[in-house]
Amino acid sequence: MSDEVDQLVAAWRRERPDLDVAPLEVLSRVSRLARHLDRARGSSFADHDLEGWEFDVLAALRRSGPPYELSPGRLMQQTLVTSGTMTNRIDRLEARGLVVRSRDQLDRRGVVVAITDRGAAIVDAALADLLDKERAILSRLTEADRAVLADLLRRLVSPFDQEAGLASPSPQPPTAT
Repeated sequence: MSDEVDQLVAAWRRERPDLDVAPLEVLSRVSRLARHLDRARGSSFADHDLEGWEFDVLAALRRSGPPYELSPGRLMQQTLVTSGTMTNRIDRLEARGLVVRSRDQLDRRGVVVAITDRGAAIVDAALADLLDKERAILSRLTEADRAVLADLLRRLVSPFDQEAGLASPSPQPPTAT
């Protein structure tokens, strides 16, 4: 089975035999897959009148567990945006009735953002649709292949997440003393 990336790699090998273009065999496919995933996600979100960023904020709140609220700072960490961007996003979601702001009960100077029942219903439905589309994308792989791919991608992405402070390093096995 040959694909567009095989043709691209072959052309570069022909034109630049002095370069090792092997990384293109993996990363060009990852890039192409990311574009297909973006389209599938955009379609799932649009079906529920959501933008991708709206889904990200609502999903962070929904998966936080009861009482389904987070500080704006925690939302910034989870969605990788700046303070100004998060403020704008919260304002827009609040105007749509998908979130509400309130005083933090533990720190009266602080604010928390909570998902509304309407916001939870919309993000739950969008997530279900998204998972159906992503399951279809992965249907060409066996369960074992998916597990191997997930592990390989985790190893590839993990250093970037650690550098950004998003994940802790893998636990090291104990050493014999």
